[in-house]
Amino acid sequence: MVSQQQTKDSGSKKLGMVAPQDKSSKEMKSSKKMKFASSSAETEPTSQTTLSDDSKTGRGMSTMPRVVKRKLQKLRPIVEYNKRGKGIGQAHSEMQSYIGVLARSRVPLVDKKWAQIPKDIKEQIWEAVDMAFVVGQGGKKSVLAYAAKKWKDFKSTLTRHYILPYTNDKEKLSQPPEIYKFIEKAQWDAFIASRLSKDFESVHSQHAQIREKLEYNHRLSRKGYAGLEDQLEETMPGVEIDRSTLWKRARQDKHGNIPDPKVAEKAKLIDELQKQVSEGKVRVDGSKDVLTMALGPEHPGRLRGVGAGISPRQYFNLPKPQRVSFDDRLKESLRVLLQEETKKMEAKAREEALRMEAKTKQLVEAGREHFLSQLS
Repeated sequence: MVSQQQTKDSGSKKLGMVAPQDKSSKEMKSSKKMKFASSSAETEPTSQTTLSDDSKTGRGMSTMPRVVKRKLQKLRPIVEYNKRGKGIGQAHSEMQSYIGVLARSRVPLVDKKWAQIPKDIKEQIWEAVDMAFVVGQGGKKSVLAYAAKKWKDFKSTLTRHYILPYTNDKEKLSQPPEIYKFIEKAQWDAFIASRLSKDFESVHSQHAQIREKLEYNHRLSRKGYAGLEDQLEETMPGVEIDRSTLWKRARQDKHGNIPDPKVAEKAKLIDELQKQVSEGKVRVDGSKDVLTMALGPEHPGRLRGVGAGISPRQYFNLPKPQRVSFDDRLKESLRVLLQEETKKMEAKAREEALRMEAKTKQLVEAGREHFLSQLS
């Protein structure tokens, strides 16, 4: 029989909160746990701040009750970021889940774009997240960008799993899914009508064709490339994790195998190239790295194996292109024009000087001949 105090201690350990009597013995292991900021100097994460672990039986909709409890206790986990500004760690994962809950429950289920959603709803989402987490770099802009994606993904999930498979079963489509009871009946009916329209059928078909062209699908979970890199840096200390390693690891299953033959072939090529680079037989230079050699050139402005939001310039530390104003361009044009005109005038002056010099010689010679003739 587990005592109540043991249960509380266990709940605290799961969230990185150490009871006062255990603090000295846990200091060396706390580096990868969540850090908290308290909005009150009197509030400290003690053994009494036991939080739910959101345990669920089976896959269902997350409601993130532990985040709500922490808000009541005025504890805000600090979201951490890697060297490229991408969120990592448990606090970032929980924030992502919480943003998903807010996007599903607070944004109406309408067939509109995110830009058309009222600003007050977006402001509510930001305020709720800001009260629950210390967001840090990126702030409001990044939170609302996450919310836009979560809302779009939610509509896609409803369409793929709860609408399109039951287009011939009106009974199934008559009510919102059981796990999404918060969806209003009127919104659900309007959303179904939009998803069964001819216009959406055409758009859906186009997206399906684009999806079929993707050759090397990854198997990443919610943690993304940033979370994978953070995990590898922890398990492979001292080893440089480049994007070719991330690309390969992102396509392995939980046993380290690559089921897709095409992907496995490219992974083997990456291994060979990495070996040649380590032996000095192949040289990498900036964007011409191992992954580019294995997969071919990148699309302009995009970069594989690092996740969304990372440009080639950021990853390879390429010099930032200088932005030139209209006035500066005008000044440069006038400077070039003036140089050209100056060169023309100098050339003309040289020609005139040579002509005058030749004419002077002719006059001197004629005068000399005249003087000699008079003298004789």
